[in-house]
Parts: sequence; C-alpha cells; structure tokens
Amino acid sequence: MTSPAAAPHLAQLRRIVIKIGSALLVDSAQATLRTDWLRSVCEDIANLRKAGTEVVVVSSGAISLARHQLSLMNRRLRLDEKQALATVGQIGLAQGWSTALAEHGLVAGQLLLTPDDTESRERHLNARATLQTLIDLGCIPVINENDAIATSEIRFGDNDRLGARVAQMIEADCLVLLSDIDGLYTADPRTNPDARHIPVIEQVTDEIMAMGGEPPPGYSSGGMRTKLMAARIANRAGAAMVIAAGQTQNPLQRLLDGGLCTWFLPQTDTGSARKRWIGSSLHPKGALTVDNGARQALIVGASLLPAGVTAIDGYFERGDLVLIKDENGNTIGRGLPSYNADECRKLIGHRSAEMEQLLGYRGRDVLIHRDDLALDQH
Repeated sequence: MTSPAAAPHLAQLRRIVIKIGSALLVDSAQATLRTDWLRSVCEDIANLRKAGTEVVVVSSGAISLARHQLSLMNRRLRLDEKQALATVGQIGLAQGWSTALAEHGLVAGQLLLTPDDTESRERHLNARATLQTLIDLGCIPVINENDAIATSEIRFGDNDRLGARVAQMIEADCLVLLSDIDGLYTADPRTNPDARHIPVIEQVTDEIMAMGGEPPPGYSSGGMRTKLMAARIANRAGAAMVIAAGQTQNPLQRLLDGGLCTWFLPQTDTGSARKRWIGSSLHPKGALTVDNGARQALIVGASLLPAGVTAIDGYFERGDLVLIKDENGNTIGRGLPSYNADECRKLIGHRSAEMEQLLGYRGRDVLIHRDDLALDQH
C-alpha cells in the first residue's frame, strides 16, 4: 500500500477499458436493461472521447437479459441453457449499447471473445488488430465473453478477468471495474463495521488477495476475489486498475470528480508485449518445479536449463504455457517450453551437453529460453 497521491487520474489516461457487470446493467426484477443508467454511462464515455481518451467496453448482461424472455428467471441454469440464453440476450445487449452510444454520435462495434482468443498467440494478435482498427475508426468496441460456444472448462468465468486480458491485449493505461462497492476494504463492510477502505494498492500480495473472500451467490460469477485476480493481470501488463461504485447515474464522471474508489498501481517493469502475454495467460497446461539454484538464475535473467528442473507435472506440447514453481510449490513464473512433457522428463537433471544424446536429435540447449519466460514479481 502507498500514499493516495500516487494514484493516477482518469482524465490523464490515453486508453481505458471499462468493465460493467450484469448487476449494474440489468434490472434483476424485470430482466431488462437499465436504459437511463446506460445512457448516462454513454454520456460519460462521449465526454471522455471528446477529451481524447480512447474507450473500450467489456459488458456483461446477455444471459441476464434473456432470462425473462425465455421464462427462466427463478432457477439454476444448465450450461446448455446459459449458452442458449447468451445467443438471445446478446442481441438486446448489443442493440442497447448501439442505441445509447448513437445518441452521442458514437458507433458501437461488437466483439465476442473466448479464452482461446487470448491464450493462442495468433488469435490474440488477430483480436488485438481488430480492436486497434475499431479504435482507429473512432468506434467504441463492446466486448463480451462468447458464452454461446465456450464450455465451462474454457471460459473466463467472469468479465473482470476478461477485462484485464483485453487491457493487456490493447496495452491500455487503465482498467475501470464499475461495481456495487466503492473499492477494496480490509473486510466486508456489509458485515463488519470495523472494515477500513483502502484507497491505493501498490501490489496485489497474498495478504491483499485474502481480503477478497469468496464470490457471492447470485447471477454474478464475480465478486471481490475475481477483481483482485484481474488487478494482478492488469498490473503485470503495465495497466492501472480502479474499482469504483457504479450504481448511480454517470458513474465515470463521479470517478473523475474524485469519488471514493481503490486504485491498483501498475508494475513499472512490464517487459515486452510477448512477455506480458505470457505473464497474463490464464490456462497453463502443466508445471515445472525448479531447485533454488535455477530459481536464482531465473531471477537474474537466465534461461531455464534442464539441470535445474526437479519435477514435471501435466502433459504439454512444445510452446504450450506452463507454470514454473519453486521447491515449496509457489508459482514464480510462466513460460513456453522448447520441448513437450515427455521430452522434458527425459532431460530434467541433465546437463545441456547431454540433451542431443538423450533425445536423439539436436534442439535448443535450454528447456525454456529467457525470451519465452515471464517471472512473477513478489
């Protein structure tokens, strides 16, 4: 934690991503858009655009909107029902954004993403190029998770982390999470009168993560914990993040006017775009455990050699994302291995000079090259 004076100001930022959840956008009793509130948000976006700030929106709400239309208001939904509802609700959601933005002469562009679109390097670059073109054309991209085709195993599961990945993808300066709470507290202020608001977080440590608790029940799949996970992704990518109350009209203007909120500060050493992508990937295929000597070598910028690896978990192909763990099981980084899991198991504990003989062919002299590594900052 640090002084509130260290927090950035929204008006000074070049490019921001605004994430809006279902609870703010959809009237839960009627399962309809809160049209007046949405219009006020679009008014705020228009004012930001006039001031020269580029804006991208990540918007939930498709499934919630379709519940009433398909008479599925009061029971837990199966995955196939959620997927069906998403196809129905996404039409109304996109229309709502398009209409509200058009009142200010702005054009909405819809983009639906799955984790594969951010985990696959090629699809990541394609999505980034599309978003950049929309921004260059003066559009307001409105993004949602592609719930209609994503299975439970390959979903983001919450738009907080989707917003963070989008912020990382387009090199945004800030991710704004509009919420039903005005920031992070030392405990849940709804149940603990001694809970203290925290205005600025310098780094999302394990102690800070513990303040997030568990996600609340209901339609939302988020909660404070997923917001803190999003902060880790965004901050590692060099973007600030802010949690601010969104229930009132013109919530972005309220934030601009100094409304209560919590800022999460970006890490200063963010590395290359490739390393930021590696560091913020969500779905590792396996893990490599390293000894303390290898850990220290990685910290000072070395590649990962097979001699320093003590264990391999999972199955992965060459170039798949894997976690790098220390001997205590703590994740210290992520990387893209030069060999698949079976080959890595043959190589661990051996010197680089032995690799060709062990594999029967000559490949890279390292398990993970330093250019394909992104270490966590602790």
